[in-house]
Amino acid sequence: MLLLLVLLGLAFAGLGYRLVDLQLLRHDELAALAQQNTELEYFREPRRGSILDTHGNLLATSIFVKTVCADPVLIGNQQATVARTLAPLLQMSEADLYQRLLPRVRRNEKGEVVTNRYVVLRHKVRDETWHEIQTAMSRLSFGPNEAGFSRDQRAFCRNLRTHAIFTSPVDDQLRVYPNGSLAAHVLGFVSTDELLVDGQPVFETSGRDGIELSLNSGLSGVPGWRVTEMDRRRQELVALRDQDVQPRDGYNVVLTIDGVIQHIVETALTNAMEKHTPISITGIVIRPQTGEILAMATLPDFDPNNPGASSADARRDRAISDIMEPGSTFKIVVISGALNEGVVRLTDTFDCDHGHFAYGGRVLHDHEPFDLLTTESIITKSSNIGAAKIGIRLGEDRLYDYAWDFGFGQRTGIPLPGEVSGILHPVKDWSKVSIAQIPMGQGVAVTRLQMAIAMCAIANGGNLMQPMLVSRLVDHNGSVVAQYAPQVIRHVITPATDKLMIEALKTVVSPEGTAPEAALKDYVVAGKTGTAQKAGPEGYLPGKYFASFIGFFPADNPQLCISVVMDDPKEGYYGGQVCGPVFREIAERCASYLNIPPDENAPEPGSPPPLVAAGGLKSPAARNP
Repeated sequence: MLLLLVLLGLAFAGLGYRLVDLQLLRHDELAALAQQNTELEYFREPRRGSILDTHGNLLATSIFVKTVCADPVLIGNQQATVARTLAPLLQMSEADLYQRLLPRVRRNEKGEVVTNRYVVLRHKVRDETWHEIQTAMSRLSFGPNEAGFSRDQRAFCRNLRTHAIFTSPVDDQLRVYPNGSLAAHVLGFVSTDELLVDGQPVFETSGRDGIELSLNSGLSGVPGWRVTEMDRRRQELVALRDQDVQPRDGYNVVLTIDGVIQHIVETALTNAMEKHTPISITGIVIRPQTGEILAMATLPDFDPNNPGASSADARRDRAISDIMEPGSTFKIVVISGALNEGVVRLTDTFDCDHGHFAYGGRVLHDHEPFDLLTTESIITKSSNIGAAKIGIRLGEDRLYDYAWDFGFGQRTGIPLPGEVSGILHPVKDWSKVSIAQIPMGQGVAVTRLQMAIAMCAIANGGNLMQPMLVSRLVDHNGSVVAQYAPQVIRHVITPATDKLMIEALKTVVSPEGTAPEAALKDYVVAGKTGTAQKAGPEGYLPGKYFASFIGFFPADNPQLCISVVMDDPKEGYYGGQVCGPVFREIAERCASYLNIPPDENAPEPGSPPPLVAAGGLKSPAARNP
């Protein structure tokens, strides 16, 4: 009895010590372990906002998708059966899936041998596919003898069917661009990174280019979180949820882009790409009065649904990231400045020296041997020498000031990443011949968008507009969060000067001008051609040109300004010759789509402009500079 009493006393003493050890000495450690085993906390990712065109048509949207995972321990030795069942649904090879389902043994930080219980099989699985996977797993067969399995074997089969394949508790998102490559450079694309937060996978979707990047914070929204309890099978006990904070979805971005006009532009560029095989081609359509960009496209392009399939060169938005010498389109700057300062009139004549003009140790050339030309005819014929002499009369300081006021040498501020400012050297860095070369579009470098915005200033009474690409931000309830309005940057020239410029630019599309191929049947067009040699590291590249045409219509009440630029076209390289027809195709289709009223006094294509006779021409007309 004494011995029994001693043994019982020792047992109770040991039990008491154990209770003290568990409840007091190791309380914090075990409480944390219990919380880890039973409490589940995870982030709830907000839905990324959609991107829409100006009419509310979807250009980019997000759908929630699953990340399908597996527990190799619960699969046991049935890897081949599971891989054969799931491989077609997950669009994976059976051999690869088999390898992922094999258990992996490792040692944790405590030196304990553990087996992996979490293997990612496939990201971005749509809900319908996940339902098919669940159905296929529930119907998994283990042979005709399954009815005779033992109790443990039946439990194994049940757990394999219901718990071996599961999804991450946090849904991922799949970014979808329903129109494929339409407006790809404007939209950009996204990438998804998987992060571990408190041991739980969290998927972070972020923009990588275009609007997706520049407005990423507004599109992303604010994440929520959930703190809940789970059972021993790690299934949520909904009744024991402690915290459940809803995420705030990202804002929807409504662009000024019109999906129909964007498609018109891209179709026309594709046709021109096939005909002239340039390195690249860019098209921009803008409302001059507001600066709203209705379309902006560059070829080659890419599919934002699969950006990795295209080269980085194809993903570059050349309209804002590449620079070029503008050539003759830059003549609108020097001539409008000279008219505005009163140093020339449209009827003033200049001797163009029969196509050869020596200045500052250089000889400047015209594409045709012109003699006397009026200021207006210098635009009509695109005379380099005439523009150079007007620039010399205007002077270095004033020429630089007007170039700056038209927006050159500075970013336009369009809400897209990668925009460059171009090159406009200060006067102190000019050479002796710069005052003659810059008026003809040499010695200065611009982006396609800068040049289009400058022409829009001519079409808008001399007011330079901030380019608009985003119209408004809207929440998921349809309420407007931010509304953006047209903004005038500065007044560049007076309305009187502007009218004179428009009259001169109308002559460019006449038979005597450089772009008769750009003339429209029912509208008066004003515009300017450009053909500039490509500059290389050691000078100009022989036989390589940038060709361009920028115009607006109706000339006296401009509704659209359209820019077309080709890099190194074949089968012709003059701006009026290769870009004029593309302008006409885009303009005709846009006018029909927008129901732009025709001009009452529109001349028939091919008829001469009323003021061209004042040019005093003494040489054959050049049709394609």
